[in-house]
Amino acid sequence: MMASAAAPASVRDPDEGWSLPAWTYQDAEFLDVEIKRVIRPSWQIVCHVSEIPAAGDYRTLEYVGESIIVIRGDDGEIRAFTNVCRHRGARLVDGPSGCAKRLQCPYHAWTYDLRGRLLGVPLKRTYPELEADRFGLVSVALDIFKGFIFVRLEDDGGPSVAEMLAPYLEEIDAYRFEDLRAFGRVTLRPRKVNWKNVGDNYSDGLHIEVAHPGLRRLMGNGYGVEAQPHVDKMWGPILERESTAPSERAYQKILPAVPHLPQERQRLWTYFKLWPNIAFDIYPDQIDFMQWLPISPTETVIREIAYAIPDDRREMRAARYLNWRINRQVNAEDTELIARVQHGMASSSFSVGPLSEKEVALRNFCSRLRRLIPEARLHAPPLPGWSRRPHAVS
Repeated sequence: MMASAAAPASVRDPDEGWSLPAWTYQDAEFLDVEIKRVIRPSWQIVCHVSEIPAAGDYRTLEYVGESIIVIRGDDGEIRAFTNVCRHRGARLVDGPSGCAKRLQCPYHAWTYDLRGRLLGVPLKRTYPELEADRFGLVSVALDIFKGFIFVRLEDDGGPSVAEMLAPYLEEIDAYRFEDLRAFGRVTLRPRKVNWKNVGDNYSDGLHIEVAHPGLRRLMGNGYGVEAQPHVDKMWGPILERESTAPSERAYQKILPAVPHLPQERQRLWTYFKLWPNIAFDIYPDQIDFMQWLPISPTETVIREIAYAIPDDRREMRAARYLNWRINRQVNAEDTELIARVQHGMASSSFSVGPLSEKEVALRNFCSRLRRLIPEARLHAPPLPGWSRRPHAVS
């Protein structure tokens, strides 16, 4: 396995050789602080622009107690709002998707147009001081990166998605993200683990050889990991040497040439993890996104969907099916692994673990989180209420 890091010596964490302590993976107060300082100021992926092609088409995203609606206006613009009526706070729309000419609250029928403006208020004369132009839907920050729509609950001045992925834009350009279309549906997979355990595992290259025999057969020793300030990159070439497993061997044989990809990417699997909880799995045959959203200190929901550039070739349809079969097994292996870690972290015998110099992505993540939440340097949890007091650690 290859590994490289990009963190300059001047910003190295004095605890860089150690993992985050186990209590941070199961403590309710720590999760509350993470939501405030990590999740709410970060970009979260919603969908692709092709999934809301017409005026009134919308998608929703539910996370950390918020419901966000992303909708295409009658002017063609895409906007994001909290899915909340300004009258009494009722939820406006239900479900993950839909289409509406107007957004009308099912409680008292306050009505908004597709640009979020308040249009109608029953018994309006009984609200003599109501200024309608001040009671439109609450906007949410939105960023569109190569066709993918992201939202951010709080703006902390952090980089755009393009700026986060700047080291790899040339690589990503080759995959024509703007032309992708969903060929599956969003799936939600609950897991009884802390959200960080999902991300730690995603960027961990050391377990590939040990715990993923299928990837080992496909990639040999070619799996690599590197870390940039806002994104980790993992990659592995698909070997010409035939796998002994039927689905893997068939994928190697059937995967057709992709006209828009350069030769060096025809048989390359690449993975990008964006800070703090989004991943793109980039294959020659398809692109998946995966997002792990915290539900509680020990519960997470994994949200994912697959996209591809339309291609009706039989070989491509077969390759995508085989990709799914291969990665279904990888996901099953990862599910067991992260459950083992979560269970082990409940033991009083474990606090922090040493990190190899090859664990560059995990080192990077831990250092960044410690900068945002200094209490993460403590090997044991501070007394309850610590988040409301001055930092126990500077």
